[in-house]
Amino acid sequence: MNEKTLRALVEAGAIRRVRIIADGCRFHMEADTANATVIAQTGKGTPKTWGTLDAAARWMRALGIGSAQLDVSRWSPGQRRLAL
Repeated sequence: MNEKTLRALVEAGAIRRVRIIADGCRFHMEADTANATVIAQTGKGTPKTWGTLDAAARWMRALGIGSAQLDVSRWSPGQRRLAL
């Protein structure tokens, strides 16, 4: 789900829960709506990722999201990102 659609869902109060998930050395965001779990995506349709937790939190705060759960069970800060 792109930023524009996600912002509209936040403004409509349709987001029930938000999670920041660490995977390797990157973070991404998942949001639960009434019908599904969606992942924040870039304009190209790939998952939007951040290299730092504060960057992810700033982006979410700019959308109007004030709280989120944090999952760092798969976090490896020293892991290098794979070039795909």
